[in-house]
Amino acid sequence: MNKKSHAKRYWQENIKYLFILLSIWFLVSFGAGILFKDFLDQFHLGGFKLGFWFAQQGSIYIFVILIFVYIRLMNHLDKKYGYDE
Repeated sequence: MNKKSHAKRYWQENIKYLFILLSIWFLVSFGAGILFKDFLDQFHLGGFKLGFWFAQQGSIYIFVILIFVYIRLMNHLDKKYGYDE
């Protein structure tokens, strides 16, 4: 595999990870906080309705978790393609 196609595959996998992680974040922040709010409000977390909790805090927590997941995925990807330090 030449260097250009190697870099292209690396970039494609990186974009795939970004798309998946940002889709999860979109579903959590927009879906749980707005679209499914009425359904989730039947449940409570920490004394708050779940839909409200996702809109105010949950989506932020999920976003921070996704950042750590992305770091881990990219470290594995860097090692796989030999771009690690």
